[in-house]
Amino acid sequence: MTPRDRLLGSAVVLLWGLNFVALHIGLEQFPPLFFAGLRFAVLALPVVLLVRRPRVPLRWLVLYGSGFGILQFAFLFTAMRAGMPTGLSSLVLQSSALFTVLLGALLLGERLRPVQLAGLAVAVTGMVVIGWDRAQHASLLPVLLTLAGGLGWAFGNLGSRLAAAPGPDGERPDPLALTLWMTVVPPIPMFVLSAFVEGPAAGPRALRHAFTPAGCSALIALAFTAILATLVGSSLWTTLMGRYPATTVAPLSLLVPVVGIAASWALLGERPSVFALTGGVIVIAGAFAVTSPAVSAGSDRGVVGSGGTRRIADLDPVA
Repeated sequence: MTPRDRLLGSAVVLLWGLNFVALHIGLEQFPPLFFAGLRFAVLALPVVLLVRRPRVPLRWLVLYGSGFGILQFAFLFTAMRAGMPTGLSSLVLQSSALFTVLLGALLLGERLRPVQLAGLAVAVTGMVVIGWDRAQHASLLPVLLTLAGGLGWAFGNLGSRLAAAPGPDGERPDPLALTLWMTVVPPIPMFVLSAFVEGPAAGPRALRHAFTPAGCSALIALAFTAILATLVGSSLWTTLMGRYPATTVAPLSLLVPVVGIAASWALLGERPSVFALTGGVIVIAGAFAVTSPAVSAGSDRGVVGSGGTRRIADLDPVA
């Protein structure tokens, strides 16, 4: 990478890591399901009006949006509202890389290399350490909900992978347009789910409060997560993905939990335990092995598949 592109990559990591702090602030005032719908609704309306829909099968676009936008954030935001530490959530959500590789092997027939199997075992060990540590100090439920969010993200990755396949004309859809149109899927289902689970008045009441001086921080958080983290961050990431191999750019996403934990420590006063940090290092090491490139990418269908899946997965690791 050129120095300029390294700076762009660092900016993306910073935006995505700080985004977890923005999510924490937003969830202090918005119900989690309503906040998830609102986050995507902010982007969905201009996307429908200004961005041409990519020529991809609707079922894959819906799978992408349902997994990445609905399942991931319904579970993640609920976990954070239930007490999942902000920094730790940015780390546990990296489980999506592990789930993506496993689902690719089970549902798409992709082969796993020995180094990937070893990485999966290492990452699972790290998750067990984190889960054990949380069980000693607090409820384990938020960790399990965050893992469910990672699994939802993995299903979204499969949808994005299938949607990004070449069409009948041999051309692939624009990845940024595909990512933006994914935001059209979650808002209505999330608002309906919020009305049933959180009550039809909870979301609108929180939104009205957000327009008061006491609640304006929630609007700032919403603007950060929708505009800076998603729109700007994804645009820069897509630019880098277009200039370099996915295996060169994708490992940068593993730095997002580092920024997330540091920012949560500095800005929110969250102090992770030694066991949580140790488990986090183990998880990142395992995820790095899982997403590592093969010596010959063209000789292994599983390698090519994992690289493509990882590329789409890294468009928006938070949220």
